[in-house]
Amino acid sequence: MTLAWYGHLYYFKKFSWVTTLGLFGVILISWGVAFFEYVFQVPANKIGFDGNGGPFSLFELKIIQEVISLTVFSIFAIYIFKTDKLAWNYIVGFAFMVLAVFFIFKKW
Repeated sequence: MTLAWYGHLYYFKKFSWVTTLGLFGVILISWGVAFFEYVFQVPANKIGFDGNGGPFSLFELKIIQEVISLTVFSIFAIYIFKTDKLAWNYIVGFAFMVLAVFFIFKKW
């Protein structure tokens, strides 16, 4: 989803033909890119959900998805798009996400 949602912001500068697409064209391309993630994400959630015999609750599935999304976004923003640097407040935010994972997965 990182590439689908944020890729066009980066590629507008790289490829001039992207600027001629307009908003509707960018939306269609983003949906096309996102489709491939959904092809994997939806079955993974279905298989992983404890209501279908999997090991994870809905909250656990969501926190896994958020941590993966933020990790992939950070890699894209820092190393591929090269638009941001990893600042201390981002690191603190990620530490809180790790704490969120701990609290969500801890069986009290």
